[in-house]
Amino acid sequence: MGARDSLRDFFLSNLGRVLDSEELRAAAGGISEWARRIRELRNEEGFQILTHNDRSDLKPGQYLLLTAKPEPAFSRGISKETRAIVLDRNGFTCQMCGAGAGEPHPYDPTRKTRLHLGHVIDKSMGGGDDPSNLRAVCSVCNEGASNITPDRPTVMKLKAQIRKSRGEDQIEILNFLAEKYPDYVRKIVDGN
Repeated sequence: MGARDSLRDFFLSNLGRVLDSEELRAAAGGISEWARRIRELRNEEGFQILTHNDRSDLKPGQYLLLTAKPEPAFSRGISKETRAIVLDRNGFTCQMCGAGAGEPHPYDPTRKTRLHLGHVIDKSMGGGDDPSNLRAVCSVCNEGASNITPDRPTVMKLKAQIRKSRGEDQIEILNFLAEKYPDYVRKIVDGN
């Protein structure tokens, strides 16, 4: 059984219980890429695995599987032909650091460079799987890809975006915030 299968079984057997990173690393067999397998469970299989980014009562390194029923997930089926086109177009080198496939990685010489396909515009933001939206990225750079995202929007910009969104979208945002900050919402409702 692979690490992803082991993590899925561990989450399902601990449904509704807050799990920490040490427990999950052990459940994954001690592999270094256990967090990537959790992201795959969330993004590819649709499991509602919450972190501190989703709920204020969770600390960094804590995870919680909300329900055993997965939600529909994004399709991640990139064909072999598309993969070959993108890797060939990019010269079998990482488009972020320039490392070549199979060579020792320049930032971590203990690892051989493994290439993956990365989305220029993420699927969650509406990006597609066509070659124009894909690039070769090594596993080292792919692990840190979240560090190169644009700056977070300011409060004023967020308010402006919410004001011009549809009413049902505003309500969905309100529900998300109420779930993330239940204690704060309770204080507002109680008038404290």
